[in-house]
Amino acid sequence: MNGCGIARDAAGRGLSVYLCEMKDLAQATSSASTKLFHGGLRYLENYEFRMVRESLIEREVLLQAMPHISWPLRFVLPHHKGLRPAWLLRLGLFIYDNLGGRKILPGTRTLDLRSDVAGHPLKKSFTKGFEYSDCWVEDSRLVVLNARDAAERGARIETRTRFASADVVDGEWEIDVQSAEYGSRKIRAKAIVNAGGPWAEMVARNGVRQNMPEKLRLVRGSHIVVRKLFDHDKCYIFQHSDGRIVFAIPYETDFTLIGTTDAEHLGDPSEAVCSPEEADYLRALASEYFDTPIEADEIVWTYAGVRPLVDDGAASASKATRDYILKLETDRGAPLLNIFGGKITTYRKLAEEAIAELDATFPAMKAAWTAGAALPGGDFPVLGFDALCAALQERAPWLDHRTVRRLVRAYGTEASGIVGDAQSSADLGEDFGQGLTEAEVRHLIEKEWARATDDVLWRRSKLGLRLTEEQKQRLKTWMEETAAGRGQHAAE
Repeated sequence: MNGCGIARDAAGRGLSVYLCEMKDLAQATSSASTKLFHGGLRYLENYEFRMVRESLIEREVLLQAMPHISWPLRFVLPHHKGLRPAWLLRLGLFIYDNLGGRKILPGTRTLDLRSDVAGHPLKKSFTKGFEYSDCWVEDSRLVVLNARDAAERGARIETRTRFASADVVDGEWEIDVQSAEYGSRKIRAKAIVNAGGPWAEMVARNGVRQNMPEKLRLVRGSHIVVRKLFDHDKCYIFQHSDGRIVFAIPYETDFTLIGTTDAEHLGDPSEAVCSPEEADYLRALASEYFDTPIEADEIVWTYAGVRPLVDDGAASASKATRDYILKLETDRGAPLLNIFGGKITTYRKLAEEAIAELDATFPAMKAAWTAGAALPGGDFPVLGFDALCAALQERAPWLDHRTVRRLVRAYGTEASGIVGDAQSSADLGEDFGQGLTEAEVRHLIEKEWARATDDVLWRRSKLGLRLTEEQKQRLKTWMEETAAGRGQHAAE
């Protein structure tokens, strides 16, 4: 996320930008978050007021820039009589409401869970709660749309391309990048930004041979997805006696997302999975609150991502800072900017600060610009989603209502371009299931760097939850045949 945000910011300032991603966009941490734009209510207990304030301010800036992939949510915090007292929760929420200059989102209110709809799925012992605001974001689409915008402003984006090494030659970086499509190539650059996420320390030490005093603490956050546990659209935030919190969030219409954990991660970050112990922990914690316990066979999907946190010496992973450090190194004769830490809510602000670190190298670049700029498809009002759906439904009445809403959620004002001049579903080509058509997949291939079925089904969408194995195989075959056809055409 940070890399694509920085590429977008830099390209919009008139810089020549090259971004390489070793796999698909958002294939690791940035598609494995809890999918929230939030200040981080629990970070107030760690006195991280500056980070929480910045995140709360950004929450509304981002909401206005991408109303198709981000929207307001209301969170219900039940008062657990054996944990934090009610007055402390209310004080924390008062600070949370007012620390970031909230303008769009409604403030906190107290709930009587005995009568409010939010209390119906909970155990009857929970009688009081608090409801406050935060925002949802489609994390992997956020990454792709930042890459899209960067490319439209002149950046060169190459996926499945690995940064191998770099040396300074005549005052500039000479970088070796390697990919299956292009082989090994050299890229020349005046500056390098290392936004390698959980691999950032490895890139600095091995790829650039930079001795770094900073160390990353790799913390795995795991999630489970179960069939829908409640019928309303509110979310829950549950406290635990170990000090951690877990969210239960309506997900993809028919499911509930529960997460996250904080576990120290050893080994390759790309191999992170939700362990059986983590899944049991999440089920047990949620079952302390929900009236009906969650059984293991109710889990339909799990995922895990590794957060690259700055190692601040905190006693536990849950208390480690979510703040970020920007470290500019110039001792090799050309600037190297290392990005350590951060959270998805602050990605735009981090990008802005990262480019500011390179002022001396690029004195003629344009001023900061991203705060008021919509991402592709996001050029409509925050509360204009339903109107956009209605317009697309009127344009294509033969599309079912669920597909219309999914297309607008994914592509915003660009959804009509995918439908194009089609007069019927047949005009969109083969339907691979759940309204995913050839026209949409071609858009993802041509404009969003999708190359494999997982790119389409788990990062550009979450249709992997719904398609049958037969449908997935048909999509795989079609994409392989399409790729082969493109290769033959290029050869000719």
